[in-house]
Amino acid sequence: MVPLCMVTEETLSQVPEDVRQYLRVLRRRIVELEQTDAQQRIAELEAANRKLQVQVEELLALARQQQEQIRQLQQQLADTQAKLATNSTNSSLPPSSDRFRSKRRPPPAPDQPRNKRGGQPGHPRQQRLLVPSDLVRATIPCKPAVCRRCGRSLAGTDPAPLRRQVAELPVVQPDVVEYQLHRLLCPCCHTSTCGRLPPEVRGQFGPRLEATLALLAGRYRLGLRPVVALASDLWGLDISAGMVSKLRQQTAEALLLPYVEVLEHVRTQNVNIDETPWREGMTKAYLWGVVTPLASLFRIAYGRTRRLAEDLLGKAYAFVATCDRLKSYWWIDRLQWCWAHLRRDFQAMIDRGGAGKPIGEALLEQSNQLFHLWHQVKVGTLSRPGFGEAIRPVRQAVRRLLRRGCACACVKTAGTCQELLAHEPWLWTFVAVEGVEPTNNSGERAERQGVLWRKTSGGTDSPQGSRFVERVLTVVRTCQQQGKNILDYLAACIRAWRHGRAPPPLLAAGL
Repeated sequence: MVPLCMVTEETLSQVPEDVRQYLRVLRRRIVELEQTDAQQRIAELEAANRKLQVQVEELLALARQQQEQIRQLQQQLADTQAKLATNSTNSSLPPSSDRFRSKRRPPPAPDQPRNKRGGQPGHPRQQRLLVPSDLVRATIPCKPAVCRRCGRSLAGTDPAPLRRQVAELPVVQPDVVEYQLHRLLCPCCHTSTCGRLPPEVRGQFGPRLEATLALLAGRYRLGLRPVVALASDLWGLDISAGMVSKLRQQTAEALLLPYVEVLEHVRTQNVNIDETPWREGMTKAYLWGVVTPLASLFRIAYGRTRRLAEDLLGKAYAFVATCDRLKSYWWIDRLQWCWAHLRRDFQAMIDRGGAGKPIGEALLEQSNQLFHLWHQVKVGTLSRPGFGEAIRPVRQAVRRLLRRGCACACVKTAGTCQELLAHEPWLWTFVAVEGVEPTNNSGERAERQGVLWRKTSGGTDSPQGSRFVERVLTVVRTCQQQGKNILDYLAACIRAWRHGRAPPPLLAAGL
């Protein structure tokens, strides 16, 4: 056996077996190293090192990519949670869209008395007014025959009897007029000539009936089939859904000039303007509403862009428009942003929590002060000049809070504060301009009729249906503001259209 490390065989025999095995392996490794080229080994190690460095860089890049994905997923999760937390108190969503977990009015304190529903003690009494005697069809005296105590016969008349009127509907039947067109033969030339309908007779239904069908839709939001069923149940009238649709198209044509009249009027007034989703066929649209104290205009259009707003108000519009913060209105020089919408933005800051919560709470408190002062103006306990002085500290406080909010760590809160601060004059137009409200409530209330119509009918199926909706809503709402009888006015417009005359003016003279 070859000596290991110059160790004799005798000495090696005295070493334990496991040590001898280790020495043999060590000897083989030494031989291998002696036979290996040092430069080649260094090159191999350097190549292995470079390979490991590449793998490390790839792993680092993968880690950075995964960290970015985690950040994006966390942001998506936060956005989704914020979206799920939105409701009518912190966004522009309507109350009907609130989910069951949305915030509700807090319960009263335990020591606060809880009133029962209905009229409270001391409230003014409300009772149905009696119909004038000359409009009563029949008067039936109810006299007692005998005394309720002793049974003696009674006679005479009470000069001031107790009056109880019972209203009842008569059986309504259509007033049908039949026109018989005779065809006569000329004895001279043997040519047959048929009689003609009077000029005022067009179609199979009269103006008042057509106006009533339009009123059922524009005022009471009934669709085609409910109108058909109601006409059959109440009047015994046989009419098809297709005929009702045709009559609506005729009504839309009859209301064109009153619609244009209102369009020209709103372009010369301070307005409240708003828009709500609509659907025409399978296309998404919007129902626009423009409201003034004496008239309201509605239009269904594909979108809610600046161009559509300019078409409604005119590019040269120079009055005040009260609206939300939709950028389609920013071309108007004088705007009044709705403080009801702003309160929802402040509530959203609070609900998001974090650094934006104290900013939202402080802004919401300043808006409470604003509405407290505005209520005093409405009830007459504070004059307009006095209101301008009283609101000045509120304006200064809101400006300071918006500046603080611009530096907030919450990105959404900071963005909202920056936008409000950049357009601060649009928050306070109502302070200087008489007749301008701090909220857009009148515009949203006017559009409520269209919202309910959309929810029951799903929208319209064609542009012709949209024209009927926007024109009948315009006429109905404006008649209400003008104190006009809606049915009488609709019938007058249809009658004038059938005779080729101009309809009666919708707006009162001098407006």
